[in-house]
Amino acid sequence: MPFATPEPEPYRIVLGVAGGVAAYKSAELTRRLRARGYEVHPVLTREAQRFIGSATLAALAGRPAHTELFDDPTTPIPHTRLGQGADCVVVAPATAHLIARYALGLADDLLTATLLATRAPVVLCPAMHTEMWENPAVGENLATLRRRGVLVLGPDEGPLAGGDEGPGRLVEPEAIAAFVARVLEGYRGALSGRRVLVSAGGTREALDPVRVLTNRSSGRQGVALAEAAARLGAAVTLVTAGAHEVAPDVARRVAVVRVESAAEMRDALARAFDDADALVMAAAVSDFTLEARPQKIKRGDGAPTLVLRDAPDVLAGLAAVRRPGQVLVGFAAETTDVEANAARKLRAKGVDLLVVNDVTAPGAGFDHETNEVVILSRDAPPERVPLTSKAAVAEVILARVAALLDRGAR
Repeated sequence: MPFATPEPEPYRIVLGVAGGVAAYKSAELTRRLRARGYEVHPVLTREAQRFIGSATLAALAGRPAHTELFDDPTTPIPHTRLGQGADCVVVAPATAHLIARYALGLADDLLTATLLATRAPVVLCPAMHTEMWENPAVGENLATLRRRGVLVLGPDEGPLAGGDEGPGRLVEPEAIAAFVARVLEGYRGALSGRRVLVSAGGTREALDPVRVLTNRSSGRQGVALAEAAARLGAAVTLVTAGAHEVAPDVARRVAVVRVESAAEMRDALARAFDDADALVMAAAVSDFTLEARPQKIKRGDGAPTLVLRDAPDVLAGLAAVRRPGQVLVGFAAETTDVEANAARKLRAKGVDLLVVNDVTAPGAGFDHETNEVVILSRDAPPERVPLTSKAAVAEVILARVAALLDRGAR
């Protein structure tokens, strides 16, 4: 008699409910998630219970709803149990207050403690009045959470509480349930399933075994791009001549290849280019190289004559062999006639986007944690990104890359 194949364990969804009027929709969301065969564990904040009773969600989920850190005598640390056991944590609605507490890393109730204690993907579904949604504080908190890998769904635009209308409406329960299904299938952001190749740092050309010809690039922006791409779900290869390390939370999703010279950068990128959906060329590749002396140049021998020759134009070479659909992003560090020089480079290099910055501007030059750039393209007006963190700049660039990939770059 053949052995029976055991039924797979159902996915475990922790459904967080924060204190907004849209909390009433969590009942329908619970029903929709259960209809997909998921095991639902409701977690309500105290404020949420002003809008919907825990007994309602418990009945629909078929298991107790949790409301307090220490309300279960059988489990002294329920947030750890819930967080560790979850396949996905969904917060719907996610209020401005909940988003702020999560962004700050607070753990002052069961829901925020569970959010901090989980390694499962987290989906936030914001719901609030338009004025709150458009407040810069909310946007900055969500940007922080997105950089940490949190997925944000919505909000929609439509009727709100009190007869108002505008953006801030909770996404409908069926759409949330469908999005959760995508997350359980591996979706992690706008670059899920994509392969992104990033270069970083300033290359170094040897003069002798001791000295090098190089530039001031630190590689910070390239590393920020690699980290952001990984958090958006991409498989990332980072070819870097810089010293900065990738953040630990994404290190396992970023393959790092270390190089030194322009020729090594060219060869490493060429090996990975065919498999890449997008290349983001943030590295400052040397324009010139030279024949290295086999021994250290001695002061007593007098100042040497250095004969420079052109280093390989890595980006132009890759652009010449790109396949249809690949997206190429170039970078330009300029000091004068910034946008005019960048526009010429955009045409000459054959790239889809050209990111330019004035390296003499305060806070926007080499080795800063901030940057200020203009993104040029062949078919859209320039997009200016004011002085902000390099992580935030990376998000803007990769949003453009994702959009190009979705519609086909060429």
